[in-house]
Amino acid sequence: MGWLGHLDLRFRLDDHGRCLLHDRHEGPLRVLRALHPEGPGVCHGVVVHPPGGIVGGDALALEATLAPGAHALLTTPGATRFYRSAGAPALQSVELHVAEGARAEWLPLETICHAGALAESRLRAHLAPGAEAMGWDVLALGLPASGAPFDRGCFRQHIELPGAWLERGALDAADTRLLDSPLGLAGRRVLATMWFGAGAALADARREALLDAAREAVAGTPLARWAGVTAPGPRVVVLRALGERVEPAMALLVQVWQRWRRVAWTREACAPRVWRT
Repeated sequence: MGWLGHLDLRFRLDDHGRCLLHDRHEGPLRVLRALHPEGPGVCHGVVVHPPGGIVGGDALALEATLAPGAHALLTTPGATRFYRSAGAPALQSVELHVAEGARAEWLPLETICHAGALAESRLRAHLAPGAEAMGWDVLALGLPASGAPFDRGCFRQHIELPGAWLERGALDAADTRLLDSPLGLAGRRVLATMWFGAGAALADARREALLDAAREAVAGTPLARWAGVTAPGPRVVVLRALGERVEPAMALLVQVWQRWRRVAWTREACAPRVWRT
């Protein structure tokens, strides 16, 4: 048996408009601290996994519930690392439940899938009518910065906004046609996905503004050739990018996050301090 961890986070507004966090945990997964760097109405939570990595047999689950009107930003202090497995899979799952008028932001640092890992990452964001959320995922296969290849193992990914968008994929180290073909990843080992979702259809003008903001950010970066922004449905906008290193991909997503916050919520971005430590 590996590590089994569960973290239950509940965000609500008190009578004074302050967003409060109540948490319960089992196993090695917990929230480091609730912070309010941009005022009482937005709660930042830093999720930590003290063992530092996920190995075969581990199963970590995070569930965050936002009451009406709450606004929460969740992040991590460092990369999520899936290490090689002796045969059992490793799983990390995130479930967001966002009530009417609430806003959720799921902005973890990158995920690293080491050679030999058998890893699965799942994210579901359940959005009530009037709720909105955005999130991202940056995945590095192997260690691109040091040249360590992803030559064994498999990474499975599931991202879902029920009723609006579903993306599932399997990246197997043995599937060289997918990993190296110009019609696949073209030899790039860093994949970035970012999304903005709503519980009801976005107004056309608002959806176009989100698309334009992301495309403007993409155009000014080295990843412009390897990135695209689409609206696969009336409730969601998606950005995808390929890269050779994590840092440019993460820098692009931060730029888009800043722009989407202004466009969608007329709120300036407040980067979590943990990103700079």
